[in-house]
Amino acid sequence: MDVIYSRHYNIDLGLLNRLHPFDGTKFRAIHDGLKANSRINFVEPAEPASMELIDGFLTSLMSKQVRSAVLVLRALEVPRIPFMRFSFIDRKVLAPMRWGVAGTMLGAVNALERGGVHWNLSGGYHHAMPQAMEGFCIYNDIGICHGDLVRRGLLAPDDKVLIIDTDAHHGNGNAATFKNNRNVTLLDVYNVGIYPTSEYTRRRVDIPAPMAMGTDGETYLKHYAEALEKLADGYRLAFVVAGTDTLASDRLGGLCLSIDDVAERERLTLHALSRRSIPTVMLGGGGYSKDSAKAAIRAISICSEIPGIH
Repeated sequence: MDVIYSRHYNIDLGLLNRLHPFDGTKFRAIHDGLKANSRINFVEPAEPASMELIDGFLTSLMSKQVRSAVLVLRALEVPRIPFMRFSFIDRKVLAPMRWGVAGTMLGAVNALERGGVHWNLSGGYHHAMPQAMEGFCIYNDIGICHGDLVRRGLLAPDDKVLIIDTDAHHGNGNAATFKNNRNVTLLDVYNVGIYPTSEYTRRRVDIPAPMAMGTDGETYLKHYAEALEKLADGYRLAFVVAGTDTLASDRLGGLCLSIDDVAERERLTLHALSRRSIPTVMLGGGGYSKDSAKAAIRAISICSEIPGIH
């Protein structure tokens, strides 16, 4: 199984790391925890996604706002820091995210060309949209990738595409991005009691699986398996936002899954997609606890052993 990783994914602000609960260097930890696994083939993007490509996805106003230190810090949910230049934020935070977008694009191209599962350790920025950035998401990698695939003729405009979002937070950015595109199906399993609570984006979800605050792993997996059974056949490509913020140790997700539960969730996902022969790009999504990297390592290791997954 291909796992997509670049050392450029890691966000390390030194002492400033304490300003946000997100572990920006977990990508390195996941890589190091998997590098001895002979079933995993690491690949990496050659370069970050260009701002020209990203600007083509954004509204003209957002193209300006993603270059504003004040507005980017607000979207990153960190306090405004006097005298912090945009160039520092761009180099330390936004450039790693552009590498994450490139990883999603690489995974999608490889999935369309070769089939199988391609797991990007980064990406899954599901709160960003063409007209807004929020929730630690600046660039919507799935939306940018989908538009680029269509422009390059690798996807037809009417090809059926599936987005499965198992992050603890509702993927409002994906819902807004594809609100008028009914060729894109959204399955979203999320904590109904936490951000974001926008009803218009929740209504866009085709297969919703809302979970109550504090839902345990057994209940979560039962309802998720039922949601997966509602999937149709005929999708050309699937993106999966596999956030680990569903862990009980995550203070932002409000759910109570164990590391084993997260691994079982990913196994259920890939089993459902594999038996429908849907090429798949897995994405990192959110994850803010000390167990986030451990859960990703366990999940990828177990999924790499599934017969027929390559």
